[in-house]
Amino acid sequence: MDRNTFIKSMLPLMTAGLIPSKTMKLSTLAKVVPSFEDTPRMPVLFLGHGSPMNAIEENQFVQGFRNIAQKIPKPQAILCISAHWETRGTYVTAMPYPETIHDFGGFPRALYEVQYPAPGSPALALETQSLIQKTRVGLDESWGLDHGAWSVIKHLYPEANIPVIQMSLDRNQPPEYHYELATEIQALRNKGILIIGSGNMVHNLRMIAWDRMQQDNFGFEWAKEADWLMKQYIRESNHSPLIRYRSQGRAFDLAIPTPEHFLPLLYVLALQEKDEQIEFFNDKAVGGSLTMTSVKIG
Repeated sequence: MDRNTFIKSMLPLMTAGLIPSKTMKLSTLAKVVPSFEDTPRMPVLFLGHGSPMNAIEENQFVQGFRNIAQKIPKPQAILCISAHWETRGTYVTAMPYPETIHDFGGFPRALYEVQYPAPGSPALALETQSLIQKTRVGLDESWGLDHGAWSVIKHLYPEANIPVIQMSLDRNQPPEYHYELATEIQALRNKGILIIGSGNMVHNLRMIAWDRMQQDNFGFEWAKEADWLMKQYIRESNHSPLIRYRSQGRAFDLAIPTPEHFLPLLYVLALQEKDEQIEFFNDKAVGGSLTMTSVKIG
Protein backbone atom coordinates (compact mmCIF):
# COMPACT_ATOMS: atom_id res chain seq x y z
CA MET A 1 0.00 0.00 0.00
CA ASP A 2 1.48 3.36 -1.01
CA ARG A 3 1.76 6.37 1.31
CA ASN A 4 -1.23 8.33 0.02
CA THR A 5 -3.46 5.25 0.01
CA PHE A 6 -2.51 4.52 3.62
CA ILE A 7 -3.32 8.06 4.73
CA LYS A 8 -6.63 8.00 2.88
CA SER A 9 -7.52 4.65 4.45
CA MET A 10 -6.98 6.10 7.93
CA LEU A 11 -9.24 9.12 7.39
CA PRO A 12 -12.53 7.25 8.06
CA LEU A 13 -11.11 5.96 11.35
CA MET A 14 -10.21 9.49 12.40
CA THR A 15 -13.65 10.75 11.39
CA ALA A 16 -15.31 7.97 13.36
CA GLY A 17 -13.22 8.82 16.38
CA LEU A 18 -11.44 5.47 16.41
CA ILE A 19 -8.17 7.33 16.04
CA PRO A 20 -8.29 10.66 17.89
CA SER A 21 -7.42 13.47 15.48
CA LYS A 22 -5.70 15.40 18.29
CA THR A 23 -3.23 12.59 18.82
CA MET A 24 -2.78 11.50 15.22
CA LYS A 25 -3.20 14.33 12.72
CA LEU A 26 -2.69 13.97 8.98
CA SER A 27 0.86 15.20 9.33
CA THR A 28 1.56 12.46 11.86
CA LEU A 29 0.05 9.81 9.63
CA ALA A 30 2.18 10.98 6.72
CA LYS A 31 5.33 10.49 8.78
CA VAL A 32 4.70 6.86 9.68
CA VAL A 33 4.77 5.53 6.12
CA PRO A 34 7.55 5.49 3.51
CA SER A 35 8.35 8.46 1.29
CA PHE A 36 7.67 8.56 -2.45
CA GLU A 37 9.64 5.94 -4.35
CA ASP A 38 12.48 6.89 -6.66
CA THR A 39 11.62 7.24 -10.36
CA PRO A 40 13.33 8.47 -13.51
CA ARG A 41 13.47 12.25 -13.60
CA MET A 42 10.10 13.80 -14.40
CA PRO A 43 9.74 16.71 -16.83
CA VAL A 44 8.56 20.09 -15.56
CA LEU A 45 5.91 22.26 -17.21
CA PHE A 46 5.08 25.91 -17.44
CA LEU A 47 1.48 26.27 -18.64
CA GLY A 48 0.11 29.51 -20.03
CA HIS A 49 -3.37 29.20 -18.59
CA GLY A 50 -5.04 32.30 -20.05
CA SER A 51 -8.78 32.76 -19.57
CA PRO A 52 -10.68 30.52 -17.13
CA MET A 53 -12.94 29.74 -20.10
CA ASN A 54 -10.22 27.42 -21.37
CA ALA A 55 -11.52 25.03 -18.72
CA ILE A 56 -14.73 24.43 -20.69
CA GLU A 57 -13.97 25.49 -24.25
CA GLU A 58 -12.62 23.36 -27.07
CA ASN A 59 -9.75 25.21 -28.71
CA GLN A 60 -6.16 24.85 -29.88
CA PHE A 61 -4.75 25.56 -26.42
CA VAL A 62 -6.83 22.89 -24.72
CA GLN A 63 -5.65 20.42 -27.34
CA GLY A 64 -2.09 21.51 -26.66
CA PHE A 65 -2.49 20.66 -22.96
CA ARG A 66 -3.88 17.25 -23.84
CA ASN A 67 -1.09 16.55 -26.30
CA ILE A 68 1.68 17.40 -23.85
CA ALA A 69 0.22 15.03 -21.26
CA GLN A 70 0.77 12.19 -23.73
CA LYS A 71 4.49 12.98 -23.86
CA ILE A 72 5.25 12.59 -20.17
CA PRO A 73 5.08 9.64 -17.74
CA LYS A 74 2.05 9.43 -15.51
CA PRO A 75 3.03 11.21 -12.29
CA GLN A 76 2.56 9.92 -8.77
CA ALA A 77 1.39 13.40 -7.78
CA ILE A 78 1.44 17.02 -8.96
CA LEU A 79 2.85 20.14 -7.32
CA CYS A 80 1.45 23.29 -8.91
CA ILE A 81 2.66 26.86 -8.44
CA SER A 82 -0.23 29.03 -9.60
CA ALA A 83 -0.32 32.77 -10.27
CA HIS A 84 -3.56 32.90 -8.31
CA TRP A 85 -2.35 31.99 -4.83
CA GLU A 86 -0.31 34.80 -3.31
CA THR A 87 0.39 34.83 0.42
CA ARG A 88 2.64 36.31 3.05
CA GLY A 89 5.12 33.53 3.49
CA THR A 90 5.20 30.23 1.61
CA TYR A 91 2.53 27.56 2.05
CA VAL A 92 1.59 24.20 0.57
CA THR A 93 -1.92 22.79 0.59
CA ALA A 94 -2.06 19.79 2.92
CA MET A 95 -5.70 18.71 2.94
CA PRO A 96 -6.65 15.24 1.63
CA TYR A 97 -9.55 16.57 -0.47
CA PRO A 98 -9.00 20.11 -1.82
CA GLU A 99 -12.04 22.02 -3.00
CA THR A 100 -12.36 23.47 -6.50
CA ILE A 101 -12.07 27.25 -6.09
CA HIS A 102 -13.90 29.48 -8.58
CA ASP A 103 -11.76 32.55 -8.01
CA PHE A 104 -13.10 34.79 -10.78
CA GLY A 105 -16.22 36.73 -11.68
CA GLY A 106 -18.42 37.58 -14.64
CA PHE A 107 -18.26 34.26 -16.47
CA PRO A 108 -21.05 31.89 -17.61
CA ARG A 109 -22.71 29.71 -15.01
CA ALA A 110 -21.32 26.58 -16.65
CA LEU A 111 -17.82 27.57 -15.58
CA TYR A 112 -18.82 27.89 -11.92
CA GLU A 113 -20.33 24.42 -12.04
CA VAL A 114 -17.06 22.76 -13.00
CA GLN A 115 -15.57 20.59 -10.29
CA TYR A 116 -12.14 18.99 -10.38
CA PRO A 117 -12.24 16.47 -7.51
CA ALA A 118 -8.58 15.41 -7.55
CA PRO A 119 -7.34 14.24 -4.15
CA GLY A 120 -4.73 16.19 -2.28
CA SER A 121 -1.56 14.71 -0.82
CA PRO A 122 -0.61 15.50 2.78
CA ALA A 123 2.42 13.27 2.18
CA LEU A 124 3.67 15.43 -0.69
CA ALA A 125 2.99 18.57 1.34
CA LEU A 126 5.24 17.26 4.09
CA GLU A 127 7.86 16.08 1.62
CA THR A 128 7.96 19.56 0.08
CA GLN A 129 8.07 21.23 3.48
CA SER A 130 11.00 19.07 4.55
CA LEU A 131 13.03 19.83 1.41
CA ILE A 132 12.81 23.61 1.61
CA GLN A 133 15.39 25.15 3.91
CA LYS A 134 15.28 28.73 2.61
CA THR A 135 12.14 29.53 4.58
CA ARG A 136 9.57 27.96 6.85
CA VAL A 137 6.83 26.39 4.74
CA GLY A 138 3.38 26.37 6.28
CA LEU A 139 0.82 23.58 5.82
CA ASP A 140 -2.46 25.04 4.59
CA GLU A 141 -5.80 23.27 4.90
CA SER A 142 -8.09 26.07 3.69
CA TRP A 143 -7.16 27.03 0.11
CA GLY A 144 -7.82 24.18 -2.33
CA LEU A 145 -7.25 24.27 -6.11
CA ASP A 146 -7.64 27.66 -7.80
CA HIS A 147 -8.33 28.08 -11.50
CA GLY A 148 -4.64 28.53 -12.29
CA ALA A 149 -4.34 24.87 -11.32
CA TRP A 150 -7.57 23.06 -12.12
CA SER A 151 -8.48 24.83 -15.37
CA VAL A 152 -5.37 23.38 -17.05
CA ILE A 153 -4.69 20.20 -15.07
CA LYS A 154 -8.20 18.98 -15.91
CA HIS A 155 -7.12 18.74 -19.55
CA LEU A 156 -3.93 16.87 -18.72
CA TYR A 157 -5.66 14.41 -16.38
CA PRO A 158 -9.43 14.59 -16.92
CA GLU A 159 -10.14 11.65 -14.61
CA ALA A 160 -8.90 13.70 -11.63
CA ASN A 161 -7.11 10.64 -10.29
CA ILE A 162 -3.69 12.22 -9.70
CA PRO A 163 -3.16 13.87 -6.28
CA VAL A 164 -2.57 17.63 -6.59
CA ILE A 165 -1.16 20.13 -4.12
CA GLN A 166 -0.39 23.82 -4.60
CA MET A 167 2.51 25.92 -3.37
CA SER A 168 1.88 29.62 -2.82
CA LEU A 169 3.82 32.65 -4.05
CA ASP A 170 5.19 34.86 -1.28
CA ARG A 171 4.13 38.29 -2.53
CA ASN A 172 6.74 40.03 -0.39
CA GLN A 173 9.77 38.37 -1.96
CA PRO A 174 11.84 39.37 -5.03
CA PRO A 175 12.26 37.18 -8.13
CA GLU A 176 15.67 35.93 -6.97
CA TYR A 177 14.06 34.48 -3.86
CA HIS A 178 11.50 32.49 -5.86
CA TYR A 179 14.12 31.13 -8.25
CA GLU A 180 16.40 30.04 -5.40
CA LEU A 181 13.55 28.50 -3.42
CA ALA A 182 12.52 26.43 -6.44
CA THR A 183 15.95 24.80 -6.68
CA GLU A 184 15.32 23.21 -3.28
CA ILE A 185 12.47 21.04 -4.58
CA GLN A 186 14.55 19.55 -7.41
CA ALA A 187 14.55 16.15 -5.65
CA LEU A 188 10.79 15.82 -6.18
CA ARG A 189 11.40 15.33 -9.88
CA ASN A 190 13.07 12.02 -9.03
CA LYS A 191 10.07 10.93 -6.95
CA GLY A 192 7.51 10.84 -9.76
CA ILE A 193 6.24 14.35 -8.99
CA LEU A 194 5.16 16.55 -11.89
CA ILE A 195 5.93 20.18 -11.04
CA ILE A 196 3.79 22.70 -12.92
CA GLY A 197 4.08 26.47 -13.00
CA SER A 198 0.84 28.07 -14.17
CA GLY A 199 0.66 31.70 -15.30
CA ASN A 200 1.41 33.63 -18.51
CA MET A 201 4.73 34.88 -19.81
CA VAL A 202 3.12 38.00 -21.25
CA HIS A 203 0.11 39.10 -19.21
CA ASN A 204 -1.25 42.64 -19.36
CA LEU A 205 -5.03 42.53 -18.99
CA ARG A 206 -5.36 46.31 -18.97
CA MET A 207 -4.12 46.51 -22.54
CA ILE A 208 -6.06 43.62 -24.07
CA ALA A 209 -7.74 44.38 -27.41
CA TRP A 210 -11.05 42.73 -26.65
CA ASP A 211 -12.26 43.33 -30.21
CA ARG A 212 -9.39 41.23 -31.58
CA MET A 213 -9.61 38.27 -29.21
CA GLN A 214 -10.63 35.94 -32.04
CA GLN A 215 -7.77 36.99 -34.31
CA ASP A 216 -5.26 34.16 -34.43
CA ASN A 217 -1.88 34.97 -32.87
CA PHE A 218 -2.42 38.73 -32.63
CA GLY A 219 0.16 40.44 -30.44
CA PHE A 220 1.21 44.04 -30.02
CA GLU A 221 4.78 44.76 -31.09
CA TRP A 222 6.00 45.08 -27.49
CA ALA A 223 4.35 41.75 -26.62
CA LYS A 224 6.02 40.02 -29.58
CA GLU A 225 9.36 41.53 -28.62
CA ALA A 226 9.09 40.39 -24.99
CA ASP A 227 7.87 36.94 -26.00
CA TRP A 228 10.73 36.47 -28.48
CA LEU A 229 13.36 37.57 -25.98
CA MET A 230 11.95 35.38 -23.21
CA LYS A 231 12.06 32.32 -25.46
CA GLN A 232 15.60 33.13 -26.58
CA TYR A 233 16.79 33.35 -22.98
CA ILE A 234 15.05 30.07 -22.16
CA ARG A 235 16.60 28.31 -25.19
CA GLU A 236 20.02 29.56 -24.14
CA SER A 237 19.46 28.57 -20.48
CA ASN A 238 20.23 32.21 -19.73
CA HIS A 239 17.96 32.75 -16.77
CA SER A 240 19.58 35.86 -15.31
CA PRO A 241 17.76 38.38 -17.57
CA LEU A 242 14.47 36.66 -16.76
CA ILE A 243 15.13 36.84 -13.04
CA ARG A 244 16.07 40.52 -13.48
CA TYR A 245 13.08 41.18 -15.70
CA ARG A 246 12.62 44.67 -14.25
CA SER A 247 15.90 45.70 -15.90
CA GLN A 248 15.06 44.55 -19.45
CA GLY A 249 13.31 47.63 -20.83
CA ARG A 250 9.88 48.79 -21.95
CA ALA A 251 8.70 45.57 -23.63
CA PHE A 252 9.26 43.57 -20.44
CA ASP A 253 7.68 46.31 -18.31
CA LEU A 254 4.50 46.15 -20.40
CA ALA A 255 4.56 42.34 -20.59
CA ILE A 256 4.95 41.94 -16.81
CA PRO A 257 3.10 44.85 -15.15
CA THR A 258 2.68 42.70 -12.02
CA PRO A 259 4.81 39.65 -11.12
CA GLU A 260 2.34 36.93 -10.16
CA HIS A 261 1.78 35.46 -13.66
CA PHE A 262 5.49 35.52 -14.48
CA LEU A 263 6.95 34.10 -11.27
CA PRO A 264 5.68 30.52 -11.88
CA LEU A 265 7.93 30.48 -14.95
CA LEU A 266 10.96 31.15 -12.74
CA TYR A 267 10.09 28.14 -10.58
CA VAL A 268 10.11 25.93 -13.67
CA LEU A 269 13.33 27.38 -15.09
CA ALA A 270 15.11 26.93 -11.76
CA LEU A 271 14.51 23.19 -12.08
CA GLN A 272 16.12 22.90 -15.50
CA GLU A 273 19.23 20.73 -15.69
CA LYS A 274 22.00 21.06 -18.27
CA ASP A 275 21.16 18.03 -20.35
CA GLU A 276 17.46 18.72 -20.77
CA GLN A 277 15.59 19.54 -23.94
CA ILE A 278 13.12 22.40 -24.13
CA GLU A 279 9.84 22.31 -26.03
CA PHE A 280 7.51 25.26 -26.55
CA PHE A 281 3.83 24.64 -27.25
CA ASN A 282 0.64 26.73 -27.40
CA ASP A 283 3.06 29.39 -28.58
CA LYS A 284 0.62 32.11 -29.60
CA ALA A 285 -0.54 35.56 -28.56
CA VAL A 286 -4.14 36.39 -27.63
CA GLY A 287 -5.80 39.81 -27.69
CA GLY A 288 -2.55 41.65 -28.28
CA SER A 289 -1.23 41.63 -24.72
CA LEU A 290 -1.37 38.00 -23.56
CA THR A 291 0.61 34.94 -24.61
CA MET A 292 -0.37 31.32 -24.08
CA THR A 293 3.24 30.19 -24.60
CA SER A 294 3.91 27.06 -22.58
CA VAL A 295 7.14 25.20 -21.93
CA LYS A 296 8.09 21.57 -21.34
CA ILE A 297 11.55 20.93 -19.89
CA GLY A 298 12.85 17.38 -19.96
